[in-house]
Amino acid sequence: MITGRQIRAARALLNWTQERLAEKALVALTALKRLESERGLGVHEGTTDQVRRALEAAGILFIESGQGRGVMFLHETSGSETRQAKVRRVRSPT
Repeated sequence: MITGRQIRAARALLNWTQERLAEKALVALTALKRLESERGLGVHEGTTDQVRRALEAAGILFIESGQGRGVMFLHETSGSETRQAKVRRVRSPT
């Protein structure tokens, strides 16, 4: 599950306002504010999924390891490699 801190960090990487993310994710601004809250205010699971999908579509990768959680911005390359292939490579290094 992604955290409010990860969502705020992802927005910062994309230079998006809360309003822009709410629009892209098709969620209410108040729901996004609750999701990003440090107080752990509850939101519907579907809201979290829509926000996650909107950020991932913009190139954000959510990371979780034994050392903590974070986000990464995947830059598009000029080659023929797709974003999905890059995500698989990042998640499963060989």
